[in-house]
Amino acid sequence: MIAAPRIPQTAPQIAALPSTTERPQWSVMIPTYNCTPFLREALRSVLAQDPGAARMQIEVVDDASTDEDVAAVVAALGAGRVQYYRQPANVGSLRNFETCLNRARGHLVHLLHGDDRVRPGFYAQVGQLLARYPAAGAAFTHYASVDEHGAVVHDFEPVQPAAGILPNWLVRLAETQYIQYACMVVRREVYEHLGSFYGTTCGEDWEMWVRIARHYPVAYSPETLAEYRGHPGSVSWKKAQQGQLLADWAQVIARIEEHLPPDQRQKVGRLARKRSAQLGIGEAYHALAHTKSWAAAHGVLAQALRLSPHPATYYQVLKFYAKVLLRWRRLGL
Repeated sequence: MIAAPRIPQTAPQIAALPSTTERPQWSVMIPTYNCTPFLREALRSVLAQDPGAARMQIEVVDDASTDEDVAAVVAALGAGRVQYYRQPANVGSLRNFETCLNRARGHLVHLLHGDDRVRPGFYAQVGQLLARYPAAGAAFTHYASVDEHGAVVHDFEPVQPAAGILPNWLVRLAETQYIQYACMVVRREVYEHLGSFYGTTCGEDWEMWVRIARHYPVAYSPETLAEYRGHPGSVSWKKAQQGQLLADWAQVIARIEEHLPPDQRQKVGRLARKRSAQLGIGEAYHALAHTKSWAAAHGVLAQALRLSPHPATYYQVLKFYAKVLLRWRRLGL
């Protein structure tokens, strides 16, 4: 067992399991809410790598979905292999994640959202990483972003070229979010030490990964073995439409700064706000393209400038307007 200090708990506690609990190596916990067509793909991607019930718990935790009969979908695809738990009422994403972690029995926990999926070899690769580095509290692989149809829309540069422990990872991760839930696996005892996700419903994972990096080494594989899906029904998409995305990120960055050495907080926080503002401007462009709402786009751009009044942010805002006007002129609008 690896040891770590308990930090002051603003985050919900995750209870340790009784010593008599029969435990598999893996818990693949799939939180879902009103994304059942994508859930089918998520389940198939996991079942294709299933090492058997003795080694892997697979469970869907449904936050009272209303789009389809999720229990029936799980029963049909899982054929008795996949467990199903439904919240008595909708509790929101953070509480649903907390439920997933408390219900997980495995030593290694993978929170795979119902609209994401994994590629063949994910569990073998991450399992090997965590066996090779027993002090690591977590491990993740490279991932690709896909759209609602499953087509790859963005494949990022690897964090590092070779598999292994990431050097200076706390500061690097505090500057930029490199990780999505789909590609990250955490030892359950780490969640027991550090607590669950909290605060905001967008960016809460970034703070969690930084929290882990503060206390543990983190391992990485540059193989692209997970897929994060962006689509109009996702939490981040809705937040962008509501003009709340950058407000959430501002709160997250403030919490991230608390995990850093005091002499690095100001510099790293400034860089994180600058990069997040630029990402937010990109979200404003996608939101405008889909909703044609200038009011929503203006709101996001104003938040970006408040988050980071850096000359580079003003430059990106100007590029935004130039790009939109040029596109509309080409369309004759």
